[in-house]
Amino acid sequence: MRRLPAGPALPVPSCSWESSLPTRVQPARPGDPGRIGPYRIIGRLGSGGMGTVHAALDPEGLRVAVKLIHPAQADDDEFRARFRREVEVSRRVSGPCLVPLLAADTGAVTPWLATEYIPGPTLGQHITANGPLDGGPLYAFAAGTAAALTAVHAAGVAHRDVKPANVILAPSGPRVLDFGIAHALDGTSVTRTGVMTGTTGWISPEAYGTGTAGPAGDVFAWGALVAYAATGRLPFGTGAPDAVAFRVMSCDADTAGIPDDLLALVTSALAKTPEERPLAATLSEECTTLLAAQTTHVLHPDADTATAVGDLVTARWDMPALDDPVWQASAGPRKGRTIAVVIAAAALGGALAGGLVFQADSNPGTKSSTGGPAFLPSASADATDSAHAAVRSHSPAGTAKDDPGEASVTAWKGSRPARTPAENDTPGAMGTGAWLDPVTYPDFDRAVTFHRQRGEVYIATSGQELPPVAVQEVASTACLGLRDLIKSYPDFPYNEYVIVDTAHQGGPAIVWEDNFRTNTSCSASVQDRSTASTGQDAWWQPTESGLEQAQVSSTDKNEIRVAGQTVNTVISEWQGNSRIINDPNWLDHHNMSVGFARDDAVMYIWADKPKWDEATRDKWAALAADTACQTVLTEARARKEWRYDKYAVTILGNTGSSRFLRWGSAGSCAD
Repeated sequence: MRRLPAGPALPVPSCSWESSLPTRVQPARPGDPGRIGPYRIIGRLGSGGMGTVHAALDPEGLRVAVKLIHPAQADDDEFRARFRREVEVSRRVSGPCLVPLLAADTGAVTPWLATEYIPGPTLGQHITANGPLDGGPLYAFAAGTAAALTAVHAAGVAHRDVKPANVILAPSGPRVLDFGIAHALDGTSVTRTGVMTGTTGWISPEAYGTGTAGPAGDVFAWGALVAYAATGRLPFGTGAPDAVAFRVMSCDADTAGIPDDLLALVTSALAKTPEERPLAATLSEECTTLLAAQTTHVLHPDADTATAVGDLVTARWDMPALDDPVWQASAGPRKGRTIAVVIAAAALGGALAGGLVFQADSNPGTKSSTGGPAFLPSASADATDSAHAAVRSHSPAGTAKDDPGEASVTAWKGSRPARTPAENDTPGAMGTGAWLDPVTYPDFDRAVTFHRQRGEVYIATSGQELPPVAVQEVASTACLGLRDLIKSYPDFPYNEYVIVDTAHQGGPAIVWEDNFRTNTSCSASVQDRSTASTGQDAWWQPTESGLEQAQVSSTDKNEIRVAGQTVNTVISEWQGNSRIINDPNWLDHHNMSVGFARDDAVMYIWADKPKWDEATRDKWAALAADTACQTVLTEARARKEWRYDKYAVTILGNTGSSRFLRWGSAGSCAD
């Protein structure tokens, strides 16, 4: 065998404790703590050379994984310094398919950190038990893990230990573990003399040659990871570490069996030199496009698709929901938060403080005066905090309500950022694209928070005060997203969604409140939710000027594609197997068209059939409206740049005049 070129020594075996995590809670052992920080320990999830992972519950019953360093490591000042540095770095990392850090105490006698508990096997465990991934789940895996690395790299962090043991296949999608932390926990975050970071078989060629370990190395490992997920075979084989290293540096990976479109991306990621590899962001974009195509072309036409990476992953993911009776038995009755908690949450300005009682003057990210842990802001804390800060001094008349069952600005201020997996997936379910016309509402933004005791999801809008029509559009979008979310999280503990306009002239005000579970069509009209029976939304109407604009030929490739598909679908359904061209009801591309009114974000469908009787018109209009509704819903969720969420159906008259028969929005066909 050829000798490897001189360079850093081969990697030491990984001590990562994640690799041995079982999918079920194991009993606590003698000597295990009953409580770590605010978390009550109920058992063990795993252990390794660097510490033990405990199953725990926070005061609100949230399932948490608490990782406690072994005392021997706690006495190592160098280890503590690395651990502290990595915790601080990981505070900046947030994004899809990651496991957020909830809290940490690096200054404790025995340091610890807490993350959300993510149920499910690792990729390696799943492949051992069930074989490789294929179809939609494979594309979802590739897109989700690429999106996770994109978020890690955007925060200025290199994971440096991407491997099957560090990816959990959760019910909602793949989750990449220990971003920015695994290096410290397994002792590999700082390169030591003669020691290389990473795990044999998942290390890049440049790391073997020069010891370089950066984002490009993560991309290489991603390529190997997806190859393994698709084939069930280690891409560079097995054997002695030096034999595997030789193959990594000199041989092509084993990629036989990977779908062609995904193979091109995997091959580019596995380039031997880092300069030839794409960025993680590029891979994420390309994989998301492939996943969207899978969703659009493979799902039944009536099935929902998604806009965000997280939603697209969920739409094509197929992992069973796992539960362990140990969690249920240990939860006990939940108690409401104390006043001290609410004060603390307000003092932190949206930091992750719900359910944790500590002094109100504690600063986020620092230890309290009682020597307690540092509670870290969640991914949405900054946006929420800025909105709260802007409105904290206002108390507009009419926003506070005497009825404790109704939403209020006071209740909104007591809400908190996302903490659970379902809550973290909520913004993505609602859509990451533009909710409103960006030309009319250039500064529009929103922040999502949660009030668990009240069962309310709050959407705080900002930028400019919203008129009623815009409020209704926001309400419909939020409702559709939440109804999608509960398909993946049926136990989502919320029923109501509340819109708070923080740009309201008199200060923040509640402008919408509704139950997304009972409003099954997500109608955005309080007065009339009879769209399903009448075929006409009450909150907007199509216009002749909009139809005129729609009749101008489009040059947008997506509009042209959607128009052609919609016309073909309606004609196919309408004609059936008929071949009688002289039939007075015959439709073709000469007498039926689809166009788009950009100013009003409406897709118009019209037929040039002025001699049709009333019954024929109504029958055709019902078919066209159903097709149009499904089309705008599907496109809006598959492409964030898609702007059309309304549709209108009409018959042209002899002189070009029209009578609108049906119109609506995506909300009227959500189910």
